[in-house]
Amino acid sequence: MTRTAEIARQTKETDVRLTLGLDGAGAGTRATGVGFLDHMLDLLARHGALDLDVRATGDLQTGAHHTVEDVGIVLGQALDRALGDRAHITRYGHAVVPMDEARSACAIDVSGRPFCALAGGGLPPGETGGFDHELLEEFFRAVATNARLTLHVTVEAGTNAHHMIEASFKAFARALRAAVAIDPEETGVPSTKGTLT
Repeated sequence: MTRTAEIARQTKETDVRLTLGLDGAGAGTRATGVGFLDHMLDLLARHGALDLDVRATGDLQTGAHHTVEDVGIVLGQALDRALGDRAHITRYGHAVVPMDEARSACAIDVSGRPFCALAGGGLPPGETGGFDHELLEEFFRAVATNARLTLHVTVEAGTNAHHMIEASFKAFARALRAAVAIDPEETGVPSTKGTLT
């Protein structure tokens, strides 16, 4: 079973091209024009065991908002496509990740019902490497909506925004890795309804 997807999305604001393999090893390159987002996508690929190649150009003269959100949209679409009918997956995943003084938790249900909640922590205002801290929620909301995930991310502790965001991406990656893993004991779609779409 090949669980891969390739998505291209072009608007007047951005041009995003992405390839994804769910059963990977962190291969690929990430180049969005937003340095900190590239770093976070590197972490996502490595800790999520994803092969992920992302190329994005956007209207960065207005800020990183459109690029970050649109990369999230395309990543979510690729996840949805690569998961197919979602048969044989574990479905649920969770992780708690410390990063020095910061700690974030993530819980995922590959449910077919999009929902995103980002709670706790109170990221300080500002930006890191061209990434406005408020874009953490925009990115995760875009992914969850387009991948049709139920996603809860909680920043449990921290004072350094870089660490808090990095812990959140790593927790998401580890929870996603667990949720999309193939369960050898699952004979079909892991739902009493018989569908996760």
